[in-house]
Order: sequence, then C-alpha cells, then structure tokens
Amino acid sequence: MEASNRTARTAGILFLLTFISAIAGAALYAPLLTAPDYVTGPGPDTRALLGVVCELVLIVANIGTAVVLYPVLKHHSGTAAIGYVAARIMECALIAVGILSVLTVVTLRRAVEAGGSADQYVGVAQALVAVHDWTFLLGPGFVVGIGNGLLLGFLFYRSHLVPRPLALFGLIGGPLMSLSGIAVLFGAYSQSSLPSALATLPEIIWEASLGIYLALGGFRGVGRQTRHRQAPAGVV
Repeated sequence: MEASNRTARTAGILFLLTFISAIAGAALYAPLLTAPDYVTGPGPDTRALLGVVCELVLIVANIGTAVVLYPVLKHHSGTAAIGYVAARIMECALIAVGILSVLTVVTLRRAVEAGGSADQYVGVAQALVAVHDWTFLLGPGFVVGIGNGLLLGFLFYRSHLVPRPLALFGLIGGPLMSLSGIAVLFGAYSQSSLPSALATLPEIIWEASLGIYLALGGFRGVGRQTRHRQAPAGVV
C-alpha cells in the first residue's frame, strides 16, 4: 500500500504542476495573443518561447497524471480508465497545435524584422492566433470537462479513493464545463465572460482540490487499511 500512496502523491504533484504550468503559459503568451500587430513590433519573443516551454511541461504533466493513475483506476472501470487516458492525450494534442500556432507567429515576426512584408504577415498571424484560441476552447475548454471532469470524477466516486463529495465536483463540474464550451462555440457568450468563468469554477475546484488531497494525503483509507492488516488480532 506504500506503493499506492506513492502513486497518489505523484499524481497529486502532477495535477498541481498542470495548474502552475497552465497559468504561467497563459500569462507569458498574453502579449502575443492580445496584440493584433504583434508581428510588426519588437515582439517579446523570449516571453512567448518561455510560454511554449510551460505548455510543453503542461503536456508532460497532463499525460503523466493519466499514466500514473491508470494502473489504479482500471480496477474500478477499465473502460472509463482508458477513456480518461484517451481524453488526456486528445487534450494534449490540441494544446500542441496551439503551441505550433504560437511558434509560427514568432517565426513570422522574425521574418518581418528581417525585412519581410508586414502587410502580408499580419493577417496570417491573426489567423494563427485564432487557431490557438480555438484549440484552447476545444482542449482545456471542452475535452477536459469530459476527461478530467466526468470520467475522472466517476472513477474516483466509484472507487472511494477520495471523499465522494469531492468527486462530485468532477461529476458535476466536468459536464458543466463542456456544455459551457459548446455555448461559447455557438456564440452564446465569450470564453472570458462571467458565465464561462462560473461554469468553469466547479471543475477548477475539483482539479485543485484533487491535486492537494492526493499530494498531501494519498488515497483515502489506504493507510488505515494497511494498519488493519498488520495489527495483531484483537488490537484493531
């Protein structure tokens, strides 16, 4: 059972790392994603490239959570466990497309700096930023709700490895986040709006709480079960 708790703590640390890397990446990308004339300016390319590094760390941590948890969760539902792994991979594939879009914008800015046509590249750069925005909506904004929310919430609710009230945040917050992503897709409101933030909040609470719970305490009841088996008869 010590191995199980090591697995839980490793997964918890990886979940927390996904938060740190995702927030850092978004903050570092901000000038490139919000300035329509980024390719014609001096361009803080180093900042954007550091954002790329953060998102690469995010990809590793995302897949790491699925790989680390799969051997434990497959015993409670093999179908849901492999679905969670697949969702994590799909999320990371979309993040990777967004990374490539950002890197291409940096390449275009350097081309303009070297004497390329600014008028020609501005429109292309804006299109690439739009691609990044859509990948963010479909990956962290939709697929996460299915994988990290609904499927992972179901697996932890069924397994009792974390308190069931905590797992309910995933079961409820995941579908809510995915539905919000669909609403944004059809123009009901923007991804940065208050309704989107409110719909995303339960999923954020779920992932952050899960990371902290696993990193600090391990799986629920594991330590107690181990002591129960090791204690002499009549002691427990």
